[in-house]
Amino acid sequence: MATRISLRNARFQQLQTLLTNRNKRHRAGQFIVQGVRPITMAVEHGWEIQALLYDGERRLSQWARDLLAAHPHTEHVKMSPDLLAELAEKDEAELLAVVAMRPDDLNRIEAGQDLLGVVFDRPTQPGNIGAVIRSADAFGAHGVITTGHSADAYDPKAVRATTGSFFAMPVVRSPSPAAVVSWVEERRAAGLPIVVVATDEGGEADVSAFDLTQPVLLLVGSETDGLTRAWRDAADVTLSIPMTGSASSLNAANAATVVLYEARRQRLAGR
Repeated sequence: MATRISLRNARFQQLQTLLTNRNKRHRAGQFIVQGVRPITMAVEHGWEIQALLYDGERRLSQWARDLLAAHPHTEHVKMSPDLLAELAEKDEAELLAVVAMRPDDLNRIEAGQDLLGVVFDRPTQPGNIGAVIRSADAFGAHGVITTGHSADAYDPKAVRATTGSFFAMPVVRSPSPAAVVSWVEERRAAGLPIVVVATDEGGEADVSAFDLTQPVLLLVGSETDGLTRAWRDAADVTLSIPMTGSASSLNAANAATVVLYEARRQRLAGR
């Protein structure tokens, strides 16, 4: 049995806060997912779907009908097209999903001999978090960690920018570098020789000359201030990306993509 929302009532306002209010989103432990591919990826990777919101005044696509049929015990919410469009942040959406968050537990990241992880320190733009997650997924990384006071990886702009990759790999927030450094040290003590790699235009070595086939945790600094002193001290090596032209540096997401690609290239070449 579907419930119906046709007015901006308390339930609608509650759903709206999942888009606009980070604190309430995390207190609820829920976020809204927009788009066919992201919702499909969430389902395929076993994320908990807590509600399906759909246009109650149109004939739904086969994809939407199949999704509703596959989740008979999930809350189904019929919505007026204008209210659904507000939550979708675009016209002509037919279905959105309310999905449960996963815990910020660093142990969700598989730390094997082929570890390739990314730390994004104090990112300010949700879209850049999404871009880093998308590149990490594309080039075989095992997880992305955000640290410090940062934009929210569950922000709809961040989730949208991943085009579904958000659901394929662990994305974990750690309040400070200390917890991540402790996680690294525990794994080193257990025999995993993780190398913590930072990037900087004045790096000690060219990224292509460094062995990225070993277990690597890549550090990416904030878009405005770069890496904190704590992260610079934690890095085992600082690498540079060779460039020509007048640009002195790349933005954070582009720099991460270059290093992740190089790691993937080396790992494929070494097989």
